[in-house]
Amino acid sequence: MNAGRVVVLVFVVLVSGTAGALAGVSNGTFSIVAYDSETQELGVAVQSRAFSVGAAVPWAEAGVGAIATQASTNESFGPNGLALLRAGYSAKQTLDTILAGDAGGENRQVGIVDALGRAAAFTGSKCITWAGDTSGTGFSVQGNILAGPEVVSGMVRAFSESEGELAERLIAALHAAQAAGGDRRGQQSAALLVVRPSDHYPEYRTRYIELRVEDHPDPINELERVFRLHQASDLLRAHLRYAEHFDTTDNVEAAALELKRVGETLVSTLERDDVDAGSLNALAWFCATADMYLEESLEAALRAVKLEPENTAILDTLAEVLFRLGRAKEAIEVIDRAIAIDSDDEYLKGQRKRFEAD
Repeated sequence: MNAGRVVVLVFVVLVSGTAGALAGVSNGTFSIVAYDSETQELGVAVQSRAFSVGAAVPWAEAGVGAIATQASTNESFGPNGLALLRAGYSAKQTLDTILAGDAGGENRQVGIVDALGRAAAFTGSKCITWAGDTSGTGFSVQGNILAGPEVVSGMVRAFSESEGELAERLIAALHAAQAAGGDRRGQQSAALLVVRPSDHYPEYRTRYIELRVEDHPDPINELERVFRLHQASDLLRAHLRYAEHFDTTDNVEAAALELKRVGETLVSTLERDDVDAGSLNALAWFCATADMYLEESLEAALRAVKLEPENTAILDTLAEVLFRLGRAKEAIEVIDRAIAIDSDDEYLKGQRKRFEAD
């Protein structure tokens, strides 16, 4: 792990338990809550043998904190805990406060990390074995209804040794948990929530990344699949937005990191054989219009056209990349192919005039 970055982890593994309306339900869950001081992102990733785990377990707000509330889930711990964190309570103070007012506390398991990276966790005495928690410098690990303690140690190792996006590292932890035996009850749903501060895009404060797999026989792999789609479009655009913002504030290192993330996404996508035309097209378009990674963008655009040769939007992207590479004649040839498919498209005609004027 990069020694210059402090990352706080809280791994929480819980079970829908025996209280209230959930009496008799015993679906195991494992999750990770984490804070990254380099980007100030907070995130939660979770998998469960329960339908739509993302609707109940993960809660997060940028500059505030992140919470996983599981076992005999008390969903009020999410909004109430965030309110306390927002008011200045630490993770530990928040945990103690929400548990103090809860009669079913021994059936609960909760993990919290605040915006300063302080973590706290609780495992109730009625959580089902394998159950327990271990804390160390900068992290806390808990588990319930796991194949064994190796599930937690695998999550710690995978997250600690991985690099790149916080979201990718969270997903890596889920994969490691499952590889080590995971939840003894099986799999059904998974979710990923990451939040990040932004003055210009306040929506990122509550859902910078929000993805859910509600009901699937292989939810972690499905979660990663939809994350890759998101990464190639909306997340790439977010990195470019942050890079532009950091440039205007002369934060050179932060801007460079955002652009590095763009390059990493493009390169890693091109290394995959299973990538779809839409993802290739989005990557090529966003990078080309930002005048960066043009040769890699050309490779992506050519692969997209090969997959969908009659798609005028994809042909337009290829033409745009060629134009920005100084190959206007080839760009015109490609845009003419698109116009031949849709001769009424005024945008495509405008593109041709633009390329001709070069």
